[in-house]
Amino acid sequence: MNSPLSPIPLLGNGSIPPHDAWEVLRIISEFVEGFERLASISPAVSLFGSARFPSDHPWSVFAEKLAGQLSERGFSVITGGGPGIMQAANKGAHAGKGLSVGLNIHLPQEQRENTYQNLELHFQHFFVRKVMFVKYACAYLVLPGGFGTLDELGEILVLMQTRKIPKAPIILVGKEFWAGLLTWFKETLLAHSLIDAEDLNLMLVSDDCAEILEYVLKNYDTQQIPPTNL
Repeated sequence: MNSPLSPIPLLGNGSIPPHDAWEVLRIISEFVEGFERLASISPAVSLFGSARFPSDHPWSVFAEKLAGQLSERGFSVITGGGPGIMQAANKGAHAGKGLSVGLNIHLPQEQRENTYQNLELHFQHFFVRKVMFVKYACAYLVLPGGFGTLDELGEILVLMQTRKIPKAPIILVGKEFWAGLLTWFKETLLAHSLIDAEDLNLMLVSDDCAEILEYVLKNYDTQQIPPTNL
């Protein structure tokens, strides 16, 4: 049995198994298509949130309003392209002046494309998709969601914490929803010196659409954040 530190098993002739080699090419093709098709969408914001909220849920209504206002000011709005909060945000952006962008992922359940996308891409791999969420956005709006939303939030926090990408607004929408997580950050992670106090300053928490919009506009006007080198 291979140990955890054993190298990837090769075929008898020392080559990578054919399936894995072809998978590398598929991964490269997803990166190339994403980079080519998203290169001209700036300025853009990425908006995250659950696929499980119905269209009349307050968070879906809020997402549609916020995305619409950002779109009217010329921002492209990037979502995961699915239902729930993603659909609401795409719908709001689609009605405005900016592009409504959907980064769709192939999943066995939950994910189905919404019809409010001016520009849609399709991915097999979450890690490629997450690069696209981060690379072209000048702000990140994180509405209530589950494991997927937490994964996307964690990815962005790590990249900023480690200075792999420039600092940009990370806005947690929903003070009550995020309160428990933020308390755990402070009372557990910070208390054990697993993060620094300044890491908590990477995030703004707000329920106010006007405040969020002003924060995004102010930071974009002062920083003019270009696409990252991810």
